[in-house]
Amino acid sequence: MTKLTRRQALAAGAAMPLTAAVGAPALAMTEKKGASNAIHRRVTLGDFEITTLLVGTAVRDEIQTIFGMNVSAEEFQQVSSENFISADKAQFFFTPTLVNTGSELVLFDTGLNPAGITAALAEAGYAPSDIDKVVITHMHGDHIGGLIGEDDETFAGAAYMTGAVEHNHWASANNDRFNEKVAPLNDKFTFIDDGGSVASGITAVGAFGHTPGHMAYRIESNGQALMLIGDLANHPVWSLARPDWEVRFDMDKTGAAASRRKILSMVADERIPMIGYHMPFPAIGYVATRGDGFEFVPHSYQLAL
Repeated sequence: MTKLTRRQALAAGAAMPLTAAVGAPALAMTEKKGASNAIHRRVTLGDFEITTLLVGTAVRDEIQTIFGMNVSAEEFQQVSSENFISADKAQFFFTPTLVNTGSELVLFDTGLNPAGITAALAEAGYAPSDIDKVVITHMHGDHIGGLIGEDDETFAGAAYMTGAVEHNHWASANNDRFNEKVAPLNDKFTFIDDGGSVASGITAVGAFGHTPGHMAYRIESNGQALMLIGDLANHPVWSLARPDWEVRFDMDKTGAAASRRKILSMVADERIPMIGYHMPFPAIGYVATRGDGFEFVPHSYQLAL
């Protein structure tokens, strides 16, 4: 009988798992699950809780038909490459925001449809019946789509608020989406102007240009502040970083660029966080001045400490 030395025995044992693995099913055969996203993120701001809610995403091609319409294809390609993103396609995010002041739940925008906003709220621990106020930053379809479903309004117990200028524009525009989603609720709306108060600590800030009465909202609690910018800047590179690049969805492109410069400069100077409806989820970040434009700095843990 051959007697193994201790070293030979250890070597043989080390080889066994490799030998046993021969012929085993490959892990690559496991079904792929596909990319995924969380659909809510909750942070604190003073005594408030802020929850961003992802109600949908979409990929768009031929992206320079949407952003950077006034720059050359070469410049668009270079800027995209420098920022590690494709110049051909982009992923859009749709992100309403819920603010818990301690006495009220205030929802900003409602997404594309009732199913999306209801699912995101449920994931975050809320029901539509919990909402006290719904504030609409502007009347584009992806912000008002969740107001009314097939049978009834989604937030039947809530009060509604929006900018007076914005509502007056769409009320006279004969817009099908407005007529379907907003007009039936007209009697329940309160209309505010630049500087108007939504609730204690929440103030409207005129950000006109994207639409005639588009509003941002400044949120303040216990010495901390945040700017909810709506659609002021719809992409971290092609819009926020380069505020003068034209965006197809901006109704007044010159006015939108001026609003971007004004409000983003304020956010950068004060070093306060912001939430952008179409920013990569969780849509929270900071703004730094860079050259003639800005830089978006995504939130990591600053508001969670």
